[in-house]
Amino acid sequence: MTEVVPRLAEVEADVQSLVEAHMETLLGVRFLASEYGTGSVHGGRIDSLGLDENGSPVIVEYKRGTDAGVINQGLFYLAWLMDHRREFEHLVRGRLGATAASQILWSGPRLICIAGDYTRYDVHAVREHRRSIDLVRYRLFGSDLLGLETVASVSGGVPVSRRTKRPSIAQAASDVRGAAMAELATAVDEALLGLGDGVNRVERKTYRAYQRLRNFACVCPPQKTKLLVYLKVAPADIGLVPGFTRDVRGLGHHGTGDLEVQLRTPRDIERARDLFRASYAAA
Repeated sequence: MTEVVPRLAEVEADVQSLVEAHMETLLGVRFLASEYGTGSVHGGRIDSLGLDENGSPVIVEYKRGTDAGVINQGLFYLAWLMDHRREFEHLVRGRLGATAASQILWSGPRLICIAGDYTRYDVHAVREHRRSIDLVRYRLFGSDLLGLETVASVSGGVPVSRRTKRPSIAQAASDVRGAAMAELATAVDEALLGLGDGVNRVERKTYRAYQRLRNFACVCPPQKTKLLVYLKVAPADIGLVPGFTRDVRGLGHHGTGDLEVQLRTPRDIERARDLFRASYAAA
């Protein structure tokens, strides 16, 4: 048995290249561009640009060690991004296609900072902002292993004008089955948010996502008699129960996840708690 000692990278670029090569696996973010120039007036270069599972624009900034400037630098670029939406949409259209470009969630842009460590002042600072910010600590192990740990995660958003107000999951439940379904939706929301610190909730038109760095659950508006939750649990690793759990690999559905859980009563939520925890842990 050989002990593998965690270490910092020799240079920041080593971390950046590893993350960019496996960005979707590590962060749930589709990679768009590296060292993206912000023009002569702004005079900067964004380390990495991406689009997450829910269509939110993502900026990733890296620092080899502890650097108090990484948060302010990232926020500086995030402000630039919000002022250059058409440029970003053009980038997405060229890399991921017109459909992805048309579904960008401008109400929830994200900043992910990946650094060797953070101070308590950094953690406090992100909690004072109204942006979605994740502080992630990295360590290298051996020559080819990378570990990531979320230090702090804050959910935020910016107002986006809409012609019609989209109903929340709980409101949709009330329209379908009244108070019973509304209570079921609320109980699921509380169960998922209560799994641990750093759970962010993202509203889309066809589902609500719960995420850490990546989605771990997606809740769809209720049907007449049930609420569908999609989890990132491998269906092959559990015993599927007809009418309760279903393998949806290869099947189209809203949100992300290979396991569908069908909830009809509060008792079903209790049955699903271990699955919720497993998906949360995997994210």
